[in-house]
Amino acid sequence: MSNSTPLSNTMYDILKVMGKDAEFLFDTIDTYIKDAENANKQELANTWKKIKTDRLSHVNLLKDALEKEIHGG
Repeated sequence: MSNSTPLSNTMYDILKVMGKDAEFLFDTIDTYIKDAENANKQELANTWKKIKTDRLSHVNLLKDALEKEIHGG
């Protein structure tokens, strides 16, 4: 992306959601998993792990979408 390319609304939307998901994935969810495991609530821990997997998948979808936006897709 060149410096002269403006940030479109769609790029902003993708970046905003990726940022929120990244924060959740890298700052929060592991704490939730550990809390559930420490409380001996494996089913809840598994739910958090599933959410983590799903969010990672969503981040990858958004990454692909952003690449298309950058390259004029």
